[in-house]
Amino acid sequence: MGEWKNGLFGCFNNFGICIITYFVPCVTAGQNAEKAGVGGCVPCAIVSMLGCIGIYFMAKTREKTRELKGIEGSFMMDCLMSWFCPLCSIVQVAQELEDVPAGGSMVRE
Repeated sequence: MGEWKNGLFGCFNNFGICIITYFVPCVTAGQNAEKAGVGGCVPCAIVSMLGCIGIYFMAKTREKTRELKGIEGSFMMDCLMSWFCPLCSIVQVAQELEDVPAGGSMVRE
């Protein structure tokens, strides 16, 4: 099993993603969901803003990203990361998915 390319607090490894996520996190969350194959960008961006439903949705996107990339972890940890460090979690997932085309089908070797 693999590990995350960037740590949870590696927000500034890609300053562009960090700034966009800080000001409009729903955009990055929607893009992440689309790349991970969880749903379309716009509907997922809207859902990400719905409190507990948004947290659950971001955790599912994080879980799907882990599956695509072969990263160890659990859905419970994904939920905790999405609840307590939402912006850092969104940025970490975005950095991991940078090389994945929309619809996600890439697996780490």
